Amino acid sequence: MRQYFQCGRFGFDLAAKPLVMGILNVTPDSFSDGGRFQSLEFALSRAEEMASEGVDLIDIGGESSRPGAPGLALDEELRRVMPVLYALRDLGKPLSIDTYKPEVMREAILAGVDMINDINAFRAPGALEAVAGSDCALCVMHMQSTPQTMQQEPVYADVVREVTDFLRERVEAMLAIGIERQRICIDPGFGFGKTVEHNYALLRNIGNMQRELGLPALAGVSRKSMIGAVTGKPVEQRLAGSLAGALAAVAQGARIVRVHDVIETVDALTVWQAATIH
Repeated sequence: MRQYFQCGRFGFDLAAKPLVMGILNVTPDSFSDGGRFQSLEFALSRAEEMASEGVDLIDIGGESSRPGAPGLALDEELRRVMPVLYALRDLGKPLSIDTYKPEVMREAILAGVDMINDINAFRAPGALEAVAGSDCALCVMHMQSTPQTMQQEPVYADVVREVTDFLRERVEAMLAIGIERQRICIDPGFGFGKTVEHNYALLRNIGNMQRELGLPALAGVSRKSMIGAVTGKPVEQRLAGSLAGALAAVAQGARIVRVHDVIETVDALTVWQAATIH
């Protein structure tokens, strides 16, 4: 697997250490922290806090993708995310935008975003064209159905094979229009059209998927229902389970973990690395 990861203004040696991506939701209805960082002032304060905690990337999201979430109008998404993106440009950390809308991608690229994280795997008409000429990192994620319906009855014959094949097809489409491999990472899409059993099968196999596709894998399990399903804990009590999930993903080979709890994850990974370096 190629170890260099091009991320806009930044580059990472993924062989050195796994990256921690901090979640910055500027939405009133996120499943975990909806409304907490909705104002520009609070969003900037949280971003600065994450930077001081050792975050590697900050992922800004203006539209909730929790199961059953309604869609968001383009103008409202731009209103939520663009002021935050502009305000954080000089923070010294790579900035990611969590969006599936090509119009938001184009505006974010003009503003200098470093990464685009698309739950829809750049399938919207114009999405690939919007990002092709940039130097942004691109996260291509698997999702069965849509956020509105994805958890109603997810079914697979072989979830690992089907998710891997989907990601391969999307990566091939990206390479075919000239997007460089060093800009691409993959995400199995934990919780996006999967049962608890599907999620843990993917977690056990994330390293195999990464090796088969030859691309770094991003794991986003933080505070999700797959954690609550096995611990019996509500969202606000899923820190320990989320840390275990992040460490399990990294132990399997994932190179990026997307988390709410930055300082705790940074500390856990630091100890894990110290214990595993030979």
